[in-house]
Amino acid sequence: MSRRKPPSKEESQLLPPYAALPDAAIFIPATAEQFDAARAQLLAQTALGFDTESKPLFHVAQVDTGPHVVQLATPTAAWILQLHHPQAMALAREIIAHPDICKVGFGLDNDKSTLPKRLGAELANVVDLDRVFKRHGFGASTGVRAAIALVLGQNFHKSKKQSTSNWSLKTLNDAQIRYAANDAHGPAMVYAALPAWEAAQPAAAAQPQRAPRVPRVPRLASAEPTHRPHRAALLRAPENKKNTS
Repeated sequence: MSRRKPPSKEESQLLPPYAALPDAAIFIPATAEQFDAARAQLLAQTALGFDTESKPLFHVAQVDTGPHVVQLATPTAAWILQLHHPQAMALAREIIAHPDICKVGFGLDNDKSTLPKRLGAELANVVDLDRVFKRHGFGASTGVRAAIALVLGQNFHKSKKQSTSNWSLKTLNDAQIRYAANDAHGPAMVYAALPAWEAAQPAAAAQPQRAPRVPRVPRLASAEPTHRPHRAALLRAPENKKNTS
């Protein structure tokens, strides 16, 4: 299959805007009751959109203390877990390590490395959607923006200003909250619509079959005599005949 190109940023901007969650469907638990409610909702899911946010590092002397936020989402709601809360840390650990809840996202290689160290638990049942699109002939890093354009036909805008903001703050601003929610909600929406999209994709071209390898036949031993006359004997000059006349 030849390499397929996803919609460019400029092409995506021509599409209708992404149908983001309303603010009322975004939850940031801070009390025991709110964490209990979030836990009950999250544990009832079989799949969740997933992403993390960290305070950016601007020079090599800075110590990386992230991720600072874990966000999880269904197609209808999102939960933002700020890991400075011990209860948020415990809930994130439980969900991330849960083998029966599929966590889906984009570009998760860094999360697979940093999050287990931060939470003290291994990630279980995690699907990097970039690899799904790679199977369909796209590059290794399709990303949430291009995937939403492909699957949902919508323009997903990501603010670089918010992506590099301070995610270790105790209180996130409204723009950060919406950004974090969308980063988990987007993968959840793509994953929900993926079966129908995949069914409409062209089948991968069959790879040509190699001819079976013919086993090498060992060479038979030579039938020549094992003893050969010495080369000098072969080149010996003929003896002179005596003159009998």
